[in-house]
Amino acid sequence: MACPKGASFFHPQPTCASLVPLFRAFSTTRSSLAKSSVSRLEHLHRDVPEYPYGPSQWYKQSNFGLYGGSHIQFGNTISEKFENKSRRKWRPNIRTIRLYSAALGRKIRVKLSARVLRTTDKVGGLDEYLLGEKPARIKELGMGGWLLRWRIMQTPSVRARFAEQRVKLGLPPKGPTDMEGKEVEEATVQAQIAEYDQGLDESERIGAEEDAEEALRDPLRGEDPVRDTRQVL
Repeated sequence: MACPKGASFFHPQPTCASLVPLFRAFSTTRSSLAKSSVSRLEHLHRDVPEYPYGPSQWYKQSNFGLYGGSHIQFGNTISEKFENKSRRKWRPNIRTIRLYSAALGRKIRVKLSARVLRTTDKVGGLDEYLLGEKPARIKELGMGGWLLRWRIMQTPSVRARFAEQRVKLGLPPKGPTDMEGKEVEEATVQAQIAEYDQGLDESERIGAEEDAEEALRDPLRGEDPVRDTRQVL
């Protein structure tokens, strides 16, 4: 097959098909992260109960962290002398921090806003923030907080806490349930928990590798802050 003629330095012709390398570029991105935001949400929440408020359509990265309903705000910067207006935007103060979960007995790397961080300190820790029962708290959790809330509710300490509340209310005891709220065997629930914990471990490993690479580029940066929000009795 002959390549097209008439090509020059300023007007190149399309590359001949026989000269195109028949290989794909190598990528280190995880397959779960290489998906679109919609496909990634479907992959993470395929077995989780449906979030009552649905995913965020305007600030889609808030579906993967604790943003507390924060989003990009738009407005104008007005000069003092001539009052000229220049369009600008305000992004929320988002940080990646490891918070301690008393129910899980480990630190979890999460992306959250500064307002949510202050709220977690105020209510007594990450677990108390995620287990809030008011509709306003459920709404500000978002898809990421909803997934983490389900994982904490499956821990023995939180299940014992809910069982004690059912006894006080005079309700009959309830066995383990699946993602849809139906009673299932304990082995099924443990399999779902193991799959979710594997994702947490992988996220922690990737975050540690990114921190190590950043420390090599900037030795003065230091380690990421670790917030130990264990409640002091």
